[in-house]
Amino acid sequence: MLAKLIFWLKVSRPGLWFATIWLYILPTSQMDIWDSPHFWLGFFYCCFPLNFLVYGWNDMVDHETDRLNPRKDSFLFGAQGSPEQLRALWKPILVVQSIFFVLFVYLESWPMLLLLTSLVTINALYNLPKHGLRSRPPLELLCQVGYLLVAPFSILLNDTAALPWQTYLYLFLFALQSHLMGEVMDIEPDRKANRKTTATVIGREKTKWLIILLVSAEVYLLLFIFQEVIFGTMLVLALLWLLLDLFLIYKNKNYTLLQMQLFGVSSNIIAVASMSYVWYSACLLSIA
Repeated sequence: MLAKLIFWLKVSRPGLWFATIWLYILPTSQMDIWDSPHFWLGFFYCCFPLNFLVYGWNDMVDHETDRLNPRKDSFLFGAQGSPEQLRALWKPILVVQSIFFVLFVYLESWPMLLLLTSLVTINALYNLPKHGLRSRPPLELLCQVGYLLVAPFSILLNDTAALPWQTYLYLFLFALQSHLMGEVMDIEPDRKANRKTTATVIGREKTKWLIILLVSAEVYLLLFIFQEVIFGTMLVLALLWLLLDLFLIYKNKNYTLLQMQLFGVSSNIIAVASMSYVWYSACLLSIA
């Protein structure tokens, strides 16, 4: 049983939990939620169960690609399950989701049911075995809107104020940028498995340019719409790193496994720092 639990935890990709945690805590910025059972229930869901659904479903349909991916079989980037493990994976995913869906719908009634149904629908469209949008670029990028549902989930569960549409725009750009970074790292195994992604179609260099464009748009939003200098400066530094990566350091070369692991660890450190600042400053809750 311990081996199963370890496998399920790897499936949920703890190294990428920061994305859903970031989105979940954002609407609760500066709120006194630390003794709220609802907050901690949602927080736990956005760590393991939600990512178990999203990445587990993806693992079941992408097993051929994952078999060729050197990043896999780690807590940082996800499991590399055997055919037997992946065939049986839908059962624990269904059990875990059923428990939490019943709890959340009981707490928040039909608006939560609609939100969770939308979440499952987007994941289904992305992961359909033959016609899934995950292999129909650039439509796989549009499916990243599913991550944005974590914010209204938090708003419903924690009874917080709505977010400005500009915040959702920033979050969508962030989701696109994060997904494309993963595609850049996976470009070689994806090509070997004949999987189409935006990165395999337009190439590594053009994908890096697209990431730079997205981050530049994020910087503009932070500095000129939210007028947030500190967080905006943090993102400017990230933009400078992307430019150095493209023009001086890695250019069009493959990343090594060690380099990708270092990127993964540094991403978590940066995420903790940025989400802490954003929560304490509430800088994304209103525009200037």
